[in-house]
Amino acid sequence: MKTTQTSSSSSLAESLKSGFAASVILIELFIGFLIWKFVLGNPANFEGGDPASHPLEGNFLGIFYKGGYLVPLAIGLLLMVFTFAIERAFTISRAKGKGSVKAFVQRIRLLVAGGNISQAIAECDKQKGSVANVVKAGLLKYNELVNNNAIESEKKIALIQKDIEETTQLELPMLEKNLVILATIASIATLIGLLGTVLGMITAFASMAQAGAPDSVGLANGISEALINTALGIGTSAVAIIFYNLFTSKIDALTYGIDEAGYSIVQNFTATQKH
Repeated sequence: MKTTQTSSSSSLAESLKSGFAASVILIELFIGFLIWKFVLGNPANFEGGDPASHPLEGNFLGIFYKGGYLVPLAIGLLLMVFTFAIERAFTISRAKGKGSVKAFVQRIRLLVAGGNISQAIAECDKQKGSVANVVKAGLLKYNELVNNNAIESEKKIALIQKDIEETTQLELPMLEKNLVILATIASIATLIGLLGTVLGMITAFASMAQAGAPDSVGLANGISEALINTALGIGTSAVAIIFYNLFTSKIDALTYGIDEAGYSIVQNFTATQKH
Protein backbone atom coordinates (compact mmCIF):
# COMPACT_ATOMS: atom_id res chain seq x y z
CA MET A 1 0.00 0.00 0.00
CA LYS A 2 1.35 3.39 -0.98
CA THR A 3 0.12 6.52 0.73
CA THR A 4 -0.67 9.57 -1.36
CA GLN A 5 1.94 12.28 -0.84
CA THR A 6 0.89 15.88 -0.65
CA SER A 7 1.53 18.08 -3.67
CA SER A 8 1.49 21.39 -1.81
CA SER A 9 5.06 22.05 -2.86
CA SER A 10 4.26 21.76 -6.56
CA SER A 11 3.26 25.40 -6.93
CA LEU A 12 5.32 28.43 -6.00
CA ALA A 13 2.17 30.56 -6.22
CA GLU A 14 0.47 28.43 -3.56
CA SER A 15 3.44 28.84 -1.20
CA LEU A 16 3.51 32.60 -1.73
CA LYS A 17 -0.18 32.81 -0.80
CA SER A 18 0.94 32.03 2.73
CA GLY A 19 1.20 35.21 4.77
CA PHE A 20 4.29 33.80 6.48
CA ALA A 21 6.16 33.10 3.23
CA ALA A 22 5.30 36.45 1.65
CA SER A 23 6.25 38.35 4.81
CA VAL A 24 9.55 36.50 5.14
CA ILE A 25 10.53 37.30 1.55
CA LEU A 26 9.81 41.03 1.90
CA ILE A 27 11.41 41.35 5.32
CA GLU A 28 14.55 39.42 4.36
CA LEU A 29 15.05 41.51 1.23
CA PHE A 30 14.74 44.67 3.32
CA ILE A 31 17.18 43.32 5.91
CA GLY A 32 19.57 42.40 3.11
CA PHE A 33 19.52 45.99 1.86
CA LEU A 34 20.11 47.34 5.39
CA ILE A 35 23.08 45.01 5.89
CA TRP A 36 24.59 46.04 2.55
CA LYS A 37 24.00 49.76 3.06
CA PHE A 38 24.88 50.25 6.72
CA VAL A 39 27.08 47.30 7.69
CA LEU A 40 29.04 46.49 4.53
CA GLY A 41 28.88 50.11 3.37
CA ASN A 42 30.01 51.60 6.66
CA PRO A 43 32.52 54.40 5.82
CA ALA A 44 34.89 52.91 8.40
CA ASN A 45 35.46 50.02 6.00
CA PHE A 46 37.01 52.21 3.29
CA GLU A 47 40.04 54.36 2.66
CA GLY A 48 39.37 57.95 3.61
CA GLY A 49 35.97 56.98 5.03
CA ASP A 50 34.51 57.07 1.51
CA PRO A 51 32.51 54.02 0.32
CA ALA A 52 33.31 55.05 -3.25
CA SER A 53 37.00 54.47 -2.53
CA HIS A 54 38.94 51.24 -2.04
CA PRO A 55 38.14 49.02 0.94
CA LEU A 56 40.73 48.97 3.68
CA GLU A 57 43.30 46.23 3.26
CA GLY A 58 41.87 42.93 4.48
CA ASN A 59 38.45 44.44 5.23
CA PHE A 60 36.01 41.86 3.86
CA LEU A 61 32.93 43.92 4.67
CA GLY A 62 34.12 46.68 2.37
CA ILE A 63 35.11 44.14 -0.27
CA PHE A 64 31.62 42.63 -0.32
CA TYR A 65 30.07 46.07 -0.48
CA LYS A 66 31.87 46.56 -3.77
CA GLY A 67 29.76 43.77 -5.23
CA GLY A 68 27.18 46.39 -6.16
CA TYR A 69 23.41 46.57 -5.99
CA LEU A 70 22.87 42.82 -6.47
CA VAL A 71 24.62 42.06 -3.16
CA PRO A 72 21.61 43.02 -0.96
CA LEU A 73 19.43 40.76 -3.11
CA ALA A 74 21.89 37.88 -2.68
CA ILE A 75 22.07 38.51 1.08
CA GLY A 76 18.26 38.52 1.26
CA LEU A 77 18.11 35.19 -0.59
CA LEU A 78 20.66 33.67 1.79
CA LEU A 79 18.66 34.85 4.81
CA MET A 80 15.52 33.34 3.27
CA VAL A 81 17.26 29.99 2.91
CA PHE A 82 18.12 29.86 6.61
CA THR A 83 14.69 31.14 7.69
CA PHE A 84 12.75 28.60 5.64
CA ALA A 85 15.18 25.86 6.66
CA ILE A 86 14.49 26.56 10.35
CA GLU A 87 10.74 26.65 9.69
CA ARG A 88 10.81 23.33 7.79
CA ALA A 89 12.98 21.68 10.45
CA PHE A 90 10.47 22.68 13.14
CA THR A 91 7.48 21.46 11.11
CA ILE A 92 9.05 18.12 10.22
CA SER A 93 10.16 17.62 13.81
CA ARG A 94 6.57 18.06 14.98
CA ALA A 95 5.31 15.61 12.36
CA LYS A 96 7.91 13.09 13.47
CA GLY A 97 6.70 13.14 17.07
CA LYS A 98 8.68 11.92 20.08
CA GLY A 99 11.56 9.55 19.50
CA SER A 100 12.63 7.66 16.41
CA VAL A 101 10.02 7.05 13.73
CA LYS A 102 11.81 3.85 12.71
CA ALA A 103 11.67 2.48 16.27
CA PHE A 104 8.03 3.54 16.57
CA VAL A 105 7.06 1.75 13.37
CA GLN A 106 8.92 -1.37 14.52
CA ARG A 107 7.00 -1.37 17.81
CA ILE A 108 3.71 -0.95 15.95
CA ARG A 109 4.53 -3.85 13.63
CA LEU A 110 5.33 -6.16 16.56
CA LEU A 111 2.23 -5.17 18.49
CA VAL A 112 -0.05 -5.53 15.46
CA ALA A 113 1.49 -8.90 14.61
CA GLY A 114 0.77 -10.02 18.17
CA GLY A 115 -2.81 -8.78 18.03
CA ASN A 116 -2.21 -6.07 20.66
CA ILE A 117 -4.13 -3.36 18.84
CA SER A 118 -5.09 -1.44 21.99
CA GLN A 119 -1.45 -1.30 23.09
CA ALA A 120 -0.45 -0.17 19.60
CA ILE A 121 -2.98 2.68 19.86
CA ALA A 122 -1.47 3.62 23.23
CA GLU A 123 1.98 3.72 21.56
CA CYS A 124 0.57 6.18 19.01
CA ASP A 125 -0.70 8.39 21.83
CA LYS A 126 2.78 8.40 23.41
CA GLN A 127 4.58 9.03 20.11
CA LYS A 128 2.33 11.92 19.03
CA GLY A 129 2.95 13.78 15.78
CA SER A 130 1.45 13.39 12.33
CA VAL A 131 2.93 9.96 11.66
CA ALA A 132 1.44 8.54 14.85
CA ASN A 133 -1.92 10.16 14.09
CA VAL A 134 -2.07 8.48 10.68
CA VAL A 135 -1.16 5.09 12.12
CA LYS A 136 -3.66 5.53 14.93
CA ALA A 137 -6.45 6.23 12.46
CA GLY A 138 -5.73 2.90 10.74
CA LEU A 139 -5.65 1.07 14.07
CA LEU A 140 -8.94 2.59 15.21
CA LYS A 141 -10.60 1.55 11.97
CA TYR A 142 -9.05 -1.90 12.48
CA ASN A 143 -10.70 -2.17 15.91
CA GLU A 144 -13.98 -0.93 14.53
CA LEU A 145 -14.17 -3.50 11.72
CA VAL A 146 -12.40 -6.58 13.02
CA ASN A 147 -15.52 -8.09 14.63
CA ASN A 148 -18.02 -6.61 12.19
CA ASN A 149 -19.52 -9.52 10.27
CA ALA A 150 -21.97 -7.38 8.32
CA ILE A 151 -19.27 -6.16 5.93
CA GLU A 152 -17.28 -8.29 3.51
CA SER A 153 -13.56 -8.77 4.25
CA GLU A 154 -12.45 -7.08 1.02
CA LYS A 155 -14.55 -4.02 1.81
CA LYS A 156 -13.15 -3.88 5.36
CA ILE A 157 -9.60 -3.87 4.01
CA ALA A 158 -10.49 -1.14 1.52
CA LEU A 159 -12.02 0.95 4.32
CA ILE A 160 -8.87 0.65 6.45
CA GLN A 161 -6.67 1.65 3.51
CA LYS A 162 -8.96 4.56 2.69
CA ASP A 163 -8.92 5.78 6.28
CA ILE A 164 -5.11 5.73 6.39
CA GLU A 165 -4.82 7.57 3.08
CA GLU A 166 -7.40 10.22 4.01
CA THR A 167 -5.74 10.85 7.36
CA THR A 168 -2.38 11.15 5.60
CA GLN A 169 -3.79 13.83 3.32
CA LEU A 170 -5.08 15.71 6.37
CA GLU A 171 -1.99 15.34 8.57
CA LEU A 172 0.91 15.72 6.15
CA PRO A 173 0.00 18.45 3.64
CA MET A 174 2.30 20.95 5.33
CA LEU A 175 5.46 18.85 5.18
CA GLU A 176 6.50 19.91 1.69
CA LYS A 177 5.16 23.44 1.92
CA ASN A 178 7.81 26.12 1.25
CA LEU A 179 10.28 23.54 -0.09
CA VAL A 180 9.46 24.89 -3.54
CA ILE A 181 10.78 28.26 -2.32
CA LEU A 182 14.12 26.65 -1.39
CA ALA A 183 14.26 24.99 -4.81
CA THR A 184 13.46 28.29 -6.53
CA ILE A 185 16.12 30.16 -4.54
CA ALA A 186 18.67 27.50 -5.53
CA SER A 187 18.04 28.39 -9.18
CA ILE A 188 17.60 32.14 -8.79
CA ALA A 189 20.73 32.61 -6.66
CA THR A 190 22.91 31.10 -9.38
CA LEU A 191 21.35 33.35 -12.00
CA ILE A 192 21.81 36.40 -9.74
CA GLY A 193 25.47 35.49 -9.38
CA LEU A 194 25.89 35.17 -13.15
CA LEU A 195 24.09 38.46 -13.73
CA GLY A 196 26.38 40.16 -11.22
CA THR A 197 29.38 38.65 -12.98
CA VAL A 198 28.25 40.01 -16.33
CA LEU A 199 27.51 43.47 -14.95
CA GLY A 200 30.85 43.55 -13.12
CA MET A 201 32.76 42.62 -16.25
CA ILE A 202 30.90 45.30 -18.20
CA THR A 203 32.04 47.85 -15.61
CA ALA A 204 35.60 46.55 -15.73
CA PHE A 205 35.87 46.66 -19.52
CA ALA A 206 34.20 50.08 -19.63
CA SER A 207 36.98 51.37 -17.34
CA MET A 208 39.64 49.81 -19.56
CA ALA A 209 38.09 51.35 -22.67
CA GLN A 210 38.41 54.92 -21.44
CA ALA A 211 40.77 57.17 -23.34
CA GLY A 212 44.15 57.54 -21.75
CA ALA A 213 45.03 55.66 -18.59
CA PRO A 214 42.36 53.20 -17.42
CA ASP A 215 40.35 54.12 -14.35
CA SER A 216 41.99 51.86 -11.77
CA VAL A 217 39.21 52.35 -9.20
CA GLY A 218 36.51 51.59 -11.76
CA LEU A 219 38.44 48.56 -13.00
CA ALA A 220 38.88 47.23 -9.47
CA ASN A 221 35.22 47.83 -8.63
CA GLY A 222 34.09 46.03 -11.77
CA ILE A 223 36.23 42.97 -11.05
CA SER A 224 35.11 42.96 -7.39
CA GLU A 225 31.48 43.16 -8.44
CA ALA A 226 31.93 40.22 -10.81
CA LEU A 227 33.71 37.93 -8.37
CA ILE A 228 31.69 38.80 -5.25
CA ASN A 229 28.33 38.25 -6.93
CA THR A 230 29.55 34.95 -8.33
CA ALA A 231 30.65 33.79 -4.88
CA LEU A 232 27.43 34.88 -3.17
CA GLY A 233 25.21 33.38 -5.85
CA ILE A 234 26.93 30.00 -5.95
CA GLY A 235 27.24 29.84 -2.16
CA THR A 236 23.55 30.63 -1.60
CA SER A 237 22.51 28.12 -4.25
CA ALA A 238 24.66 25.39 -2.69
CA VAL A 239 23.20 25.96 0.79
CA ALA A 240 19.63 25.94 -0.58
CA ILE A 241 20.23 22.66 -2.45
CA ILE A 242 21.70 21.03 0.67
CA PHE A 243 18.69 21.99 2.80
CA TYR A 244 16.22 21.00 0.07
CA ASN A 245 17.73 17.52 -0.30
CA LEU A 246 17.95 17.11 3.49
CA PHE A 247 14.28 17.89 4.03
CA THR A 248 13.01 15.83 1.10
CA SER A 249 14.92 12.83 2.43
CA LYS A 250 13.37 13.34 5.89
CA ILE A 251 9.89 13.60 4.36
CA ASP A 252 10.50 10.42 2.35
CA ALA A 253 11.52 8.65 5.56
CA LEU A 254 8.29 9.75 7.28
CA THR A 255 6.04 8.66 4.42
CA TYR A 256 7.93 5.36 4.18
CA GLY A 257 7.28 4.80 7.89
CA ILE A 258 3.56 5.41 7.34
CA ASP A 259 3.56 3.02 4.38
CA GLU A 260 5.34 0.34 6.40
CA ALA A 261 3.03 0.61 9.41
CA GLY A 262 -0.07 0.80 7.19
CA TYR A 263 1.02 -2.28 5.27
CA SER A 264 1.49 -4.21 8.53
CA ILE A 265 -1.97 -3.19 9.73
CA VAL A 266 -3.66 -4.26 6.50
CA GLN A 267 -1.71 -7.53 6.24
CA ASN A 268 -2.52 -8.48 9.83
CA PHE A 269 -6.19 -7.63 9.35
CA THR A 270 -6.27 -9.71 6.19
CA ALA A 271 -4.76 -12.65 8.05
CA THR A 272 -7.32 -12.43 10.88
CA GLN A 273 -10.19 -12.43 8.40
CA LYS A 274 -9.04 -15.71 6.88
CA HIS A 275 -9.39 -17.57 10.17
